[in-house]
Amino acid sequence: MKKNNELNQIFKTKNASYLSLLSSGSTIVCCAIPAMLVALGAGATLSTFIHYFPQIVFLSIYKIPIFIGAFVMLIIAGITYRQAQHLPCPSDKKLAQACQRLRQRSGLILLISSLIYLVGFVFAFILPYLL
Repeated sequence: MKKNNELNQIFKTKNASYLSLLSSGSTIVCCAIPAMLVALGAGATLSTFIHYFPQIVFLSIYKIPIFIGAFVMLIIAGITYRQAQHLPCPSDKKLAQACQRLRQRSGLILLISSLIYLVGFVFAFILPYLL
């Protein structure tokens, strides 16, 4: 029974990592891509993009709640990742390998999510004040 709890915790970590990736990806869509296109002088491309995907404007209006939500998801994913790191993997060889693979993937996804969030944060909040 204890092994199943440990595996469930590891799967929760994987799911939290995927949710953090999804939420940090929304920061790229709402703020980083439009800011990057304008910074590169591709305003016409941005207007065409907005023409075909008008929901981007809605996301840009609510960028502060989107960034707060993504940050909360990153914190939750980090906490669950840390908790799963301290759990032992099962003694069965195949399950132990699956456990280690899930831990590595979760860590990688968490790192990628954090980098995406950081890029979005820089483009949305820091670069506008520097320019």
